[in-house]
Amino acid sequence: MEEHKRRGRKWVGVLVAATVVLGVGLYWFQPWKLFVDETVEEALPTVVHTPAGAGTEPPTSDSSAAPAPAGPEVLTQGSLISHEHSTSGTVKLIRLADGSHTLRLEDLDTSNGPDLRVWLTDAPVKEGKAGWKVFDDGKYVSLGKLKGNKGDQNYAVPADVDVSAYTSVTIWCDRFDVSFGAAELAAA
Repeated sequence: MEEHKRRGRKWVGVLVAATVVLGVGLYWFQPWKLFVDETVEEALPTVVHTPAGAGTEPPTSDSSAAPAPAGPEVLTQGSLISHEHSTSGTVKLIRLADGSHTLRLEDLDTSNGPDLRVWLTDAPVKEGKAGWKVFDDGKYVSLGKLKGNKGDQNYAVPADVDVSAYTSVTIWCDRFDVSFGAAELAAA
């Protein structure tokens, strides 16, 4: 009888341990996110493409001259490539009329995952596995949690960030230190 009680306690202990391991594993990996899409559709700021040097000349008295654009301006942009997960879309770094900057993701399509962030970085964008883990090696600025794994979304760039020092953007999984996808930024 005593042997039977010991076996029963042993099985209860195994079940408790298995439940804890399963719970921690589910929390850590969040596998249900692979089947749940979060779509965000934020409004596109009015964008004006200004040629280099435009808007720096003094205004003329010619009434036929077009007024200087007062709206947002795309400074740099790039196309997302896939890393750990299939990722596509366009990234635009925009200077708003008030001088502040925003990073815009358009037509984003990537996998959902745990602890995804949008980072502005100085790392080179590399194809394939070579590019999965390079973005935390240099300078980066986290612009916040990814709002959704699909759609169009805007991320404010802090005022003290020198945007000219950053050449790429990554959708970064902070939990597993890996890039889901990234884009190299080039002049618009």
